[in-house]
Amino acid sequence: MDFPPKRIPDSVTRRSFIGGSDARIIMGSDAGALLRLWQEKRGEVEPADLSGDMIVQLGTATEHLNRAWYERQTGHAIEHIQRRVFHPVHKWMAATLDGRVHQTAAVFEAKFMLPWNFSEEAAADKHMAQLQHNMWVVAAGTAVLSIITGGGRWVEIKIHADPLYQHLLLTAEKKFWRGVQNGEAPQLFGVEPPRPRLAAVRVVDMTGSNAWAEFAALYRKSNAVAREHERAKTELKALVPEDAKEASGHGLRAKRSKAGAISFDMVDAA
Repeated sequence: MDFPPKRIPDSVTRRSFIGGSDARIIMGSDAGALLRLWQEKRGEVEPADLSGDMIVQLGTATEHLNRAWYERQTGHAIEHIQRRVFHPVHKWMAATLDGRVHQTAAVFEAKFMLPWNFSEEAAADKHMAQLQHNMWVVAAGTAVLSIITGGGRWVEIKIHADPLYQHLLLTAEKKFWRGVQNGEAPQLFGVEPPRPRLAAVRVVDMTGSNAWAEFAALYRKSNAVAREHERAKTELKALVPEDAKEASGHGLRAKRSKAGAISFDMVDAA
């Protein structure tokens, strides 16, 4: 069965702006992909034919299911499906949205990902530039990454707009776009994407981790000593006279700061 390619403009129209998927390449680490994108925007090469890319086609084929599943799981409605929006000032910036969440105005992005070594952190990292670009174009404060994996799992990741990263993104895109116009070949920009605020929802068994086993044993061994240490500090602080700037004895010295806080350090016993 032949799946239709994802709904994108023809190559001539696409050359007239930078979109969210372009932002991912511009902010990425693949110099070859960046150079090809530059050539595409200049009309020197045609965009790659993705009709034979199974992952891309699975994303296209599951987009409707993804959207419907998100609406069913959250109770939120998706609107503005496949709407193209241009930035009000930078007309060379555009976003072709998978949709927007009606109740929150969040940018909605539907993705299909393979289950092998899947992690929410890696998924957010992979699509961060695209989401931040789209949020910037439509002035949205949040985005929703709705992911269906090949393992039959659905994941929702909420991403917040990051002003600092968006500033760097805009700087990189401006430089890239100037290069498209004046013929200067692009260079990788080299900016780390911001870490997403992921909800803590998993229960993880760390039995198979040797490092966890080592430090768990150390924690258990030192726990009682640590409690005794904290009790000793509390009792010693209470013994320091209120008008004393410093107190010492038995190899221990207490110092009172101008703010009244007491700290300890060990000294050689006389």
